Amino acid sequence: MEAQLETVLKREIPNCRGLRSAERLSGGASQETYRLTIVDENGAEHLLAMRRAPGGVANTHTSYYPGLAAEALLMQSARAVGVPEPEVHYVLQQADGLGEGFVMSWLEGEALGARIVRSPELADIRPRLAFECGQILARIHAIDLDATGLNTRLKTLTPEAYVHDTWDRYKGFHTPQPMIDYTARWLLEHLPGDVAMTLVHNDFRNGNLMIAPEGVVAVLDWEVAHVGDPMRDLGWICTNSWRFGSTLPVGGFGSYDDLFAGYESISGQAVDRDRVKFWEVFGSFWWAIGCLSMAEHYRTGPDNTVERPAIGRRTSECQVDCVNLLIPGPITLVEAAPGGDDEMPRIDELLTSVRDFLRGDVMEATTARTNFLSRVAANSLDIVLRDQALGPRHRQLEESRLRALLDSNDNLKDLRWRLTKALRTGEITLDHPGLADHLRQTVVNQIAIDQPKYSGFKMATKNGTATTNRGY
Repeated sequence: MEAQLETVLKREIPNCRGLRSAERLSGGASQETYRLTIVDENGAEHLLAMRRAPGGVANTHTSYYPGLAAEALLMQSARAVGVPEPEVHYVLQQADGLGEGFVMSWLEGEALGARIVRSPELADIRPRLAFECGQILARIHAIDLDATGLNTRLKTLTPEAYVHDTWDRYKGFHTPQPMIDYTARWLLEHLPGDVAMTLVHNDFRNGNLMIAPEGVVAVLDWEVAHVGDPMRDLGWICTNSWRFGSTLPVGGFGSYDDLFAGYESISGQAVDRDRVKFWEVFGSFWWAIGCLSMAEHYRTGPDNTVERPAIGRRTSECQVDCVNLLIPGPITLVEAAPGGDDEMPRIDELLTSVRDFLRGDVMEATTARTNFLSRVAANSLDIVLRDQALGPRHRQLEESRLRALLDSNDNLKDLRWRLTKALRTGEITLDHPGLADHLRQTVVNQIAIDQPKYSGFKMATKNGTATTNRGY
């Protein structure tokens, strides 16, 4: 790949005489991102960035994905109206042999959401970021789709079509996740009306913004942009997944009022807060399914790294956010089972030894993406360990509740599917007695296995009275 890339860079980038390195960066589960170091005629080094489809193969997992060439046009169009963006230097062509992607300028700034929320270097700018994000979104939504040619590149999605499109994508994974189906039904019963359709970034959030002490340096990752309800973007940046443990609703760094004030200062239009709430719920619904798509992509390739199934397990984080938004209430938590069997070593000891090796020896001896993936792998083993301790009792109680709810003695797998199909067909209404409690107990106890440090878990157990079910 590097030899082919060097040929392209020498041909397309002025004064480029060679490629010194192409380092793939950590993160970016949907697309590949590289830091390119090139040299000029004097031997001086310069940095560029390349965004490329995984393995160079275009994403075909979503019907509305416009492609990386359209993504480059989106960035160029946004830059032209004052949205902070890197300059796009070249869009890869089929003859280049590198797949889909583009080369852009390298910008310095912080893009990791957790650091943006906590970094002391960004303490002064954080209180102003929500207002600035509102202003940027207003500029994005005002981009002329006809003049830029984006109207021919992007799919138009009404709120109803977007809910159905997302729900149908999840149904294709053939996994029963009743809380997802419950949320889909809620969304379809609360659709916004009279929507003025605009360009929607669709992934505008903390983690896709590059931040410096002066403010937003760049808006990144336009891969799921479409024409739709602009309030989708305001709801998405408020979705709990992108607060990184902070209690501040806008990206973990600001308030609703500041975001809306920034938007209104540029757009001249009052923000519809009910529509923002709808899209905040949709955000957790959408990302719950997006996480499952990562697990599906692990099974089908081409980029079947250890990161993808780990992200797949994060679907329970989004589902607990839906619980908190729609059906908060009392929780009964499963307590860990008592000590293991008499084998030496036990299964949990084997898993712990591998996890500690990854977190210790491997991480100390590696850098960049290998270091990052070692941490991901260790975290996955933690999930397995917690499932060993909590999973059997959790699933036993889930089965018992489902048998009472559905008046059936089927096994757990069949019961999950019966509830899922009943929600999809409308056979069960959202206010069916016992349904909300069952979903709440199931989802919250699942997140206790998958990620008990997630803020949504803490919120769920704080909202209601959390008790413990020992059951042993």
